[in-house]
Amino acid sequence: MRLLLVFLVFFPGFILQASDPPGVVRGKVFDKLSLEPLPAASVIYKRIHGTTTDENGRFLLRTEPGHISLTFQYVGYKTVIHSVTVRSNDTTELDVGLDIEIAEIDQIVVSANKVEQRVSELTVSVSVIRPEAISGSHVTDVKELINKSSGIEVMDGQASVRGGSGFSYGAGSRVLTLIDGLPALSADAGNIKWQYLPLENISQIEIIKGASSVLYGSSALNGIINFRTADPSNDPVTSFFAETGVFDKPKQKNWIWWDSPRTFSSLSFSHMQKSGNTDIGIGSHILTDMGYRRLNEEKLGRFNLKLKHSHKAIEGLVYGLKLHGGMTKKRDFVLWEDAESGALKQDESTAIQLRGNFFALDPFISLSKKNSMQHDLRMRIQSSQNRYPDAGRNNSDALSFLSEYQFWYRISHFLSLTAGFLENYSRIISNFYGDHHGLNLAAYTQVDISPAERLKLVSGLRAEYNSLDGVSGKMVPLFRAGINYRLMNYTFLRASFGQGYRYPSIAEKHAATTLGSVRIVPNPAIQPESGWNSEIGIKQGILTSRMNGQIDLAVFYLQNTELIEYIFGIYPDPGSETFSYGFMATNVEQSRVYGFENEFVLNIAYGRLNPVVTGGYVFMYPVEFDPQTGQNTGVYLKYRRKHSGKLSISTSYGKFEFGLSLFARSGILNIDDVFLSELTRESILPGFYDYWMENNRGYFLIDQSLGYQINKCLKLSLAAKNLTNTEYMGRPGDIMPQRNFSFRLSGRF
Repeated sequence: MRLLLVFLVFFPGFILQASDPPGVVRGKVFDKLSLEPLPAASVIYKRIHGTTTDENGRFLLRTEPGHISLTFQYVGYKTVIHSVTVRSNDTTELDVGLDIEIAEIDQIVVSANKVEQRVSELTVSVSVIRPEAISGSHVTDVKELINKSSGIEVMDGQASVRGGSGFSYGAGSRVLTLIDGLPALSADAGNIKWQYLPLENISQIEIIKGASSVLYGSSALNGIINFRTADPSNDPVTSFFAETGVFDKPKQKNWIWWDSPRTFSSLSFSHMQKSGNTDIGIGSHILTDMGYRRLNEEKLGRFNLKLKHSHKAIEGLVYGLKLHGGMTKKRDFVLWEDAESGALKQDESTAIQLRGNFFALDPFISLSKKNSMQHDLRMRIQSSQNRYPDAGRNNSDALSFLSEYQFWYRISHFLSLTAGFLENYSRIISNFYGDHHGLNLAAYTQVDISPAERLKLVSGLRAEYNSLDGVSGKMVPLFRAGINYRLMNYTFLRASFGQGYRYPSIAEKHAATTLGSVRIVPNPAIQPESGWNSEIGIKQGILTSRMNGQIDLAVFYLQNTELIEYIFGIYPDPGSETFSYGFMATNVEQSRVYGFENEFVLNIAYGRLNPVVTGGYVFMYPVEFDPQTGQNTGVYLKYRRKHSGKLSISTSYGKFEFGLSLFARSGILNIDDVFLSELTRESILPGFYDYWMENNRGYFLIDQSLGYQINKCLKLSLAAKNLTNTEYMGRPGDIMPQRNFSFRLSGRF
């Protein structure tokens, strides 16, 4: 009876509330500078509701009474959010002017300071790779994509930013890769699992150039590469591509070893949509590559899943999970047979079949109050397995559990604080490295200050602790600072300083194996690397009636000590009194790199073509120094170059799309003595010395693409890479791909 009385008392109010007539919001969206109306602009309400403006830029939206937020979006303009109060059976007038968004300079990134910021406001150099650059150039290999970016080189899987790294035989990385801000290096070798990084649902790839250890810890000594996954828009989107290609013959006809064409093919699929308050994204990729080198084929399958749910009752509460991983069956190329006729043939003694898998599960929860505070708790459970059917001594399993809590709070309109705690536990069971367990703990904090409208200051601290097999390392303190000053409307000056740090990988400490004539010797006593990076730079935005873009110039200096290199020498054989030649990871390199980098993006209005021009040039002077005197020794660092440049042009005309990319790099300045010494060079790489002396002059590459839009959903495209069939080498004995062609059918629904 009590429940019935309560129902009878309040039921009329329920009916009255439910039957309140809606209100109306109407107005006009226009260009803030020219006052011209913007047709087809989006007016979004409650994530999945909204409308678009008509040909006169006008809109009309019916909504329930109350206080609401409307988001106004238009391609090429900055997004604007307006809050209005809607009254029942009443009309609210709202006219909105949008500012033109300058390409690149107004992009939002999160990697530099772990919170969303515009590129123009940062104190460090950042490069951003957009999805269209991936699809337009027929890229399926992430290494190729990163390697053709300004200021970064990937040599046999190992990334180097502005000469901060050389080549260390596949173990360890001084550039930290992340997926949505969480580290994605393997727990055993500490290297980048390029083949498993998701490209199917990427919003953008952010490359931070310079030491980033204060916010990201070990392995960010030289920079970071953050793969940010995309969130779905209001409309469901399904995309795919099917590609097939073939390798042409190399210039040196005596290198041809095959009787039938060497082909490669891939298939990619992705789907993103909103379902109520839940975002769903799935993707998959399959690759089969016969290889242009003998005994270097690969089969790969990878997948990714992203679920994100926004709580209905608690505003700002978001939670979900991400899953990505894959499986591969391949043989990596280690050593060639000889330079005369076997440069594209792997020495059979080093050809080992690998069957590997990689899986990562990332649950997360976030609570935020817009422009006020945000709590993030993220975890990653990561597993990898390497199986060698013909060499079980190299098998390994690695499992890691990472968790990170991060807190951001806006203390006042000019002061904000970011702080966090991180724990990463790893367990390795391996015939190759032995069985080990490691623990990494860290705490960090950063303050962002804007004492004046045009001035931004950054200062950060980190304390990091590592232990391996119960043996504790030293607590490592790290510091960074930076300044950004807006000199004029589109002119930004910046300067920064940051310390870097890297704890050795399990492989560098404990790997012991033999590959052909190459023996790897363990070194449990190896010590961490450390260093620092500084730069000053200017970013200039460009906005004219016919051009839109930005130009960035940075002068940089980095210095590192105790860098780890694999040194060839005579080492004792385990369990015996004999000695033999081999490679061992050793703290030897004291490095300095001076230089400058120029990078630009220009969107040009030219009739119906509207080309986009991007490019960059980097000059580096990489040299060793004497830590006792502080003076340069005059010896160049190994596996570095002085010059590299890139220029790309893409445009469209009607249903046709065209792309042209030019890449140039100077020769490698220095390599390991073992490849040059008369005593050792022929036993390791037959014929390499003469080939190196004749061909180490750098290289110039041309890539070209042509696409045709069949209809609204389907596109057919052709890409030719290394169009001039240039012959060039990465690390010693590693000939890069000759000219190759690929056809792709892609769709978006």
